[in-house]
Amino acid sequence: MEIIFWIAAFLICYHFVGYGLLISFFNSIKKARIALPTLSDDDLPEVTFVVAAYNEEEIIEDKISNTLALSYPKDKLNILFVTDGSTDSANELISNHPEIQLEFKPTRAGKIAAVNRVMSSISTGITIFSDANVMINKDGLRNLVSHFQRNCVGIVSGEKRIFVKDSDNAAGTGEGFYWKYESFLKRNDAEWNTLVGTAGELFAMRTHLYQPIDERTLIEDFVLSMSVAAKGYKVAYEPNAIALETASASVEEEQKRKIRISAGGIQAVLKLAYLLNFFKYGRLTFQYVSHRVLRWTVIPIAILMVLVFNFLLADEHWAYELLLRLQLICYLLAFAGYILRNAEVKLKFLHTPYYFLFMQICVVLGWFKYFSGKQKVTWEKAKRAQMASA
Repeated sequence: MEIIFWIAAFLICYHFVGYGLLISFFNSIKKARIALPTLSDDDLPEVTFVVAAYNEEEIIEDKISNTLALSYPKDKLNILFVTDGSTDSANELISNHPEIQLEFKPTRAGKIAAVNRVMSSISTGITIFSDANVMINKDGLRNLVSHFQRNCVGIVSGEKRIFVKDSDNAAGTGEGFYWKYESFLKRNDAEWNTLVGTAGELFAMRTHLYQPIDERTLIEDFVLSMSVAAKGYKVAYEPNAIALETASASVEEEQKRKIRISAGGIQAVLKLAYLLNFFKYGRLTFQYVSHRVLRWTVIPIAILMVLVFNFLLADEHWAYELLLRLQLICYLLAFAGYILRNAEVKLKFLHTPYYFLFMQICVVLGWFKYFSGKQKVTWEKAKRAQMASA
């Protein structure tokens, strides 16, 4: 019983803290990488900027304005919006801008099906993908493509950031904190070896590396990037290519996203089972298991086991009793966070224990959703908070 308890506790501590410390240490002893030179307008490659959108009339004009304001040479930037299945006024709004190519098919089959459909028509050496609901910093595309000066780089991910408000609900607080830590891990992953996954909101890739993804794939950006990494290419990270978006409007809306991502996570673990071969993939397998596989498989179970076995061991030693008291305090704080989950508060730490537990519950719900066959590729979008309300 004690062995199981300490193994579970180790896995939790390693995944959430230990791996970050370890990958940071590896980077600290690694030889510094030579900075890439800044590319002039003449040296920048021609790219295609692809935005997949579904019923985004509320945000599409902002996205268009943001895209047209990017500081990439206009004669080298091909803009393509694909809006398969959309039934709102988004297509009409896009059509008002002749510099944008619109691809539309009445049938809605999901984002990856739409992207698969248009990729065969793209002739530029580099394709950049972005979601409709994110805004990109002016030099974002320049910063992304600079990494392709290294022939070993196949994909470059931008950095996702959540618009932070002074007072926020649990969804905003938790998502903001999560992405700050996730960005820290991504920087270190990429610097040491390769990024494990991409920010699907903004990433670039060598077009010839794109292989049509199974249309049933739930988190296609992750599967795509890991497939490219498995071929020996590096997935780079560019923190100065920023995709800014608002958090979910409420915890209930955030739950839709988290369950879908978790369902996609367990699907990805099954699809990418070959990456668990440490003898073949070495560093990539180590990163993949430490950063992703543990999160989508054993961590929720380990958290439950630590609580249950701690109860059973509490009378064995004062240390177990102390650990149990600390756990119960955390769960009480999580319950308080649940009560305040949709309240916008300045003391954001009140939401953190709840959001942590909320994420683990969503992982388990994602398992049930996936294995029951109820998670569809054409999923219901989560409502986002309004940036103007900050």
